[in-house]
Amino acid sequence: MSRSPLADFSGCVPAFGQHHGYPPRYGWLLKAHEALQADPLAFQRPDVHIMLGVGASQVGAIRFWAHAFGLVAPADGRALEPTARGRWLLDEDGADPYMEDVATYWLLHWWLLSAAPCAVPTWHFLIAQPGRFRYTRAELRALVRRAAEDCGWRVPADSTVARDISCLVTMYAPTVASPDQPRASIEDVLANPFRDLGVLGSAPQADFNRRDRSHELSVNRQAGHRAPDAAVAYACLSYAALAVGANAGSISVPRLATSTGSPGRILLTDTTSLHKSLNRSARRWGLFEVVESSAGDDMLTYAEPPAVLASRVLAAHYQRRKGPNVP
Repeated sequence: MSRSPLADFSGCVPAFGQHHGYPPRYGWLLKAHEALQADPLAFQRPDVHIMLGVGASQVGAIRFWAHAFGLVAPADGRALEPTARGRWLLDEDGADPYMEDVATYWLLHWWLLSAAPCAVPTWHFLIAQPGRFRYTRAELRALVRRAAEDCGWRVPADSTVARDISCLVTMYAPTVASPDQPRASIEDVLANPFRDLGVLGSAPQADFNRRDRSHELSVNRQAGHRAPDAAVAYACLSYAALAVGANAGSISVPRLATSTGSPGRILLTDTTSLHKSLNRSARRWGLFEVVESSAGDDMLTYAEPPAVLASRVLAAHYQRRKGPNVP
C-alpha cells in the first residue's frame, strides 16, 4: 500500500468525526442561518432541536456543517453569527436561500474543501490531494491515519476514520439500505443534496484485492466536467487570490488543474475541461482571458484583483448586485 509523499493534513483542522455521523441534509444550512439570525445563542438553548425541527442528535451536525462551509462563525462568548458569505447566500433576499441552483452545491463543495483550515481532513485527503481514484475502505482508513501521524497529530482511532468514510459516502454517494445506512429509504437518499454532484461511487471490493473485504470507493475525477462555469471560474479566481496574490496578474491553468487543493482537484476536473470552462466564462463575462504564454503555457490572466473578479462572477451568475467576498 502506497500513497503520494505530498499527501498531508497541514491545511486541515486536527480533528475527525466532528459531524456526529450525519452529512449535510436539505434545509439544514438555512435552518441554522435563520436560528442564529433570531438568536446568536440558539445552539446553547436546550430546546434548539425543537426550534430547528430535527432530532436532538442532529443539532451538533447542523452546527458543524454550517461552520465547516464558512456560513457561520463565533461571535462574542458562546454566540455564533452568520458570516458575510452566509448572509449573501441564505438571507431572505439572498442569492439562493433554498439552494435550488446546482452551482450552489459546487460552490459549497469548494468552500468546504478549500477552507483554511479545512474542517474535514478525510474529505481533503480523498478529494483535494493527488492520489489514486480507487480505494478499499480498509486502505483508506490506514492511509488517513498514517497521514495524521506524519503531520504530528494524535492518530485517530480506526473506528473514528471509519465513521468519517461512512459519512463521506452517505454525503456524496448515498444508496438505499447501504452498508453506511442499512435502514436508509429512498427519502433518506433524496435528503442528501450533494449526491447529485457525482463525486463518489461505492461498490463491493473488486477482484484485484480479495484479501480486503471492505467495500470500495472510487473518486469520479470527471465529475467536475458538469460543474457550472460560474462555480469553476469563481474557484479558479479565489484560488489565484490566495496562491499568487492580488498583484500577480496571472496563474497557469495546469497549476489550477493539478496542484493540491486546486480547483481541478477539488472540483474534480482536468486541465482540458478547466481550459474550456474558463474560455466560455471569459467570452461570457469579459472579466479575464486565457492566453498562451511565451513559454507555451496556458495562463489565466486578469487586470483586476482576482478576489474582486471572483465576487463579480457570482454576482453575475446569481443576478445579484454583488457577490460574496473572497478572503
